[in-house]
Amino acid sequence: MTGAAEPHVLVRTRGRVGHITLNRPRVLNALTHAMVRDIDAALDAWAGDDAISTVLIDGAGDRGLCAGGDIRSIYEDAKAGGGASAAFWRDEYRLNARIARYPKPYVALMDGLVMGGGVGISAHGGLRVVTERTAIAMPETGIGFAPDVGGTHLLASAPGEIGVHLALTTARMTAGDALACGFADRFVPSGRLADLAGDLAGGDAAEVVSRYATPAPAADLAAHRDWIDSAYAADTVEEIVTRLRTGPEAARKAAEMIDGKAPTALKVTLRALRQARRLGRLEPVLDQEYRTSVAALTSHDLVEGIRAQVIDKDRSPRWSPATLEAVTTAGVDRYFAPLGDRELGLADGPRAR
Repeated sequence: MTGAAEPHVLVRTRGRVGHITLNRPRVLNALTHAMVRDIDAALDAWAGDDAISTVLIDGAGDRGLCAGGDIRSIYEDAKAGGGASAAFWRDEYRLNARIARYPKPYVALMDGLVMGGGVGISAHGGLRVVTERTAIAMPETGIGFAPDVGGTHLLASAPGEIGVHLALTTARMTAGDALACGFADRFVPSGRLADLAGDLAGGDAAEVVSRYATPAPAADLAAHRDWIDSAYAADTVEEIVTRLRTGPEAARKAAEMIDGKAPTALKVTLRALRQARRLGRLEPVLDQEYRTSVAALTSHDLVEGIRAQVIDKDRSPRWSPATLEAVTTAGVDRYFAPLGDRELGLADGPRAR
């Protein structure tokens, strides 16, 4: 007789720390709707518990904190009508906002791979720790989607046009890049994370993290700011690609990375980032992301992108429209259309940074 499977979210306390561990290491701790609810329930319970002074979140295994949402489930749901995914994102984005305004120190150990939804449950926290193994990315344009979970808020706040570069190419950030771009706060060698977590049980979170922190590696993207800022300041994706193709070798490689992404998703992403800068706060940006995500559920490209990258793995998506030039303004506008009584509505609630 086999025992019961371990829960996908481990919730326990140690001293004055409430400890959350994502526990699906075989799939890089990909988030499901149930996991989002479990994390939210723990945060709700601890917010008013005087016995808990700090929250710590990490991932099981040694490959990463979280590779994002469970996109196989999104694929099946999008083909069936998309209702479950819209409900998942509603709860997920509300959780992202809750993390950003959480009343107690929220320490996220961003070790290994952190992508998509993994960014949402870590990079909005108050104490974000990266290591030499950290690789952070928002890979959405590669599957016909736009960055979500507050990712456009973070990317729009990065220095210069680096956020646009990261969003359109889906390039990965190193620990140094994450610190420079505002996705992380301190660098701690991965071999010291267990000791850090243990010391949090009886100490002040900021003091403990500072004690374990060491100088971070240099930001790889810093050396490329000239061509990044020049190219990505263009008004359209087409012009961005043109400028990249006439730039140095690294810029030309960036153009090649953009070439394979979904044309509509690229244009939606650029508009979302530019509007996120004007919106400023996280909550209205999450409201905007909810509109773009819900619209993607009825698109050809989201299902096709997940099919090509995850289901069939042929890496040959057939986007529709197939080129940037064929994407109309109306085709982009529909991703930003108001949802009426289905709006997320976070901008009207408590505010986060």
